[in-house]
Amino acid sequence: MSAGRASLRRGLATCLLATAVALGGAGCSTTLLSPEDESRIGREQHPRIIEEFGGAYPDRSLQAYVAGIGAVLAAGSGWSGGPLTFTVLNSPTVNAFALPGGYVYVTRGLLALADSEAELAGVIGHEIGHVVARHGAQQHGRSVIVGLGSAILGAAIGDRAAEGLMTLGVPILRRYSREQEFEADQLGLGYMTRAGYHPEAMATFLGRLRDKSLLEAELMGTAADPDENSLAATHPRTVDRVHEARATALGGGPARGRIERDAYLRRLDGMLYGDSPEQGLVRGQRFVHPALGFEFTVPPGFVLANSQGAVIARAPAGALILFDTTPAGTWASMLDYVRGQWGAALPLADLTSLVIGGMEAATGAARIATAREPFDLRLLALRGDGGRIHRFLFATPAQDTAMLTESLQRTGFSFRRLSASEAAAERPYRLRISEARPGDTVAALAQRMPEGPRREARFRVLNGLAPGQEPAPGRLLKHIGF
Repeated sequence: MSAGRASLRRGLATCLLATAVALGGAGCSTTLLSPEDESRIGREQHPRIIEEFGGAYPDRSLQAYVAGIGAVLAAGSGWSGGPLTFTVLNSPTVNAFALPGGYVYVTRGLLALADSEAELAGVIGHEIGHVVARHGAQQHGRSVIVGLGSAILGAAIGDRAAEGLMTLGVPILRRYSREQEFEADQLGLGYMTRAGYHPEAMATFLGRLRDKSLLEAELMGTAADPDENSLAATHPRTVDRVHEARATALGGGPARGRIERDAYLRRLDGMLYGDSPEQGLVRGQRFVHPALGFEFTVPPGFVLANSQGAVIARAPAGALILFDTTPAGTWASMLDYVRGQWGAALPLADLTSLVIGGMEAATGAARIATAREPFDLRLLALRGDGGRIHRFLFATPAQDTAMLTESLQRTGFSFRRLSASEAAAERPYRLRISEARPGDTVAALAQRMPEGPRREARFRVLNGLAPGQEPAPGRLLKHIGF
């Protein structure tokens, strides 16, 4: 959760509550942009994209490296709409997308998942394909902008109509059609081949993405993709479809080309991994925000995930904790705020004022009906420092509320301010690259992964190691450290 995302945070939980009590849809229309409109939209939206995704990653060498790969691919694309702009976003989410007008983005989370320069080139080539084919112009006005809050709440309460209701205000993540994805794959494969890369890398990266999505879904206790802002959500493709695109684009001959694995991984050594201190850090069951100076702990069994707009913790049974921070405004008391602003659309009961960690707080509860089952919502607002309100939204299936009440109360009461020395002691994770030594095993190496469940599985996904596969001596491996 970024310290600078006030406008996004301000509306997130309020819109979530409105979504919970008044599900609806939005109309859409279809327009086709002119090349001039595409360029204008790209120029206007580029700064907003940078802001929404935590800024550009502050490593000029890495930015230049990615831009260089993009330039080589673009040179063989036939694009005549002006220079393409390539940006590495400072986001741990695995994502890549393009704006109309030639703006292409990849996240550092995607760089960490990719295993070679060829895999990265496959992703960038695919996005250039969307630009060249003007898929963004075709989608404009018709696509549904992905809203993180509605997707998370919809997944939690089993009401998929909630998805698509919220917007982040920036048309950044679009679901392309199967035909558009297939065309972007064909074009991207052609660009890769002309640049000398092995075309199979496009499919191997997609397999890596699939494995990561499956593991995260398992950890989150859902069969759905747990990250609705991910590349898997916005680019619905399969390995088989990529192979089909390769056969169509390149014929049935043997695939050849360079991979550049070791050189690529060595460039990533020391790159920020996961959240940054400015966004807050997930540490097992604990969320700590050094920049804003607070921390809290979620119950065992909940899986924590951080985003630009909110912190989400989810239990396999469907219970959800959603946390954000918003400007306090002029509310005289937290009780007035919960009753008159945040929970105004809900049939609130049990309205109570309290004090948590020396901070004024207030709470209220409501039961809502969903398409699947009734859910209980508990709102908790705390007046923080610097004119901020910290907010917890607890959502539980009604049948589980009594069982979870005590542990969720402990989460609310665990919220506390950090001292300056405590905040300074929190450090972000870094991606570290080293060679496997003789006798190294995944079981032993995985113990160096950050705390949390399924360490061995997370290590295998990070390094592209199949179940039962052990690293060969000398193979470069990714580790997570400081």
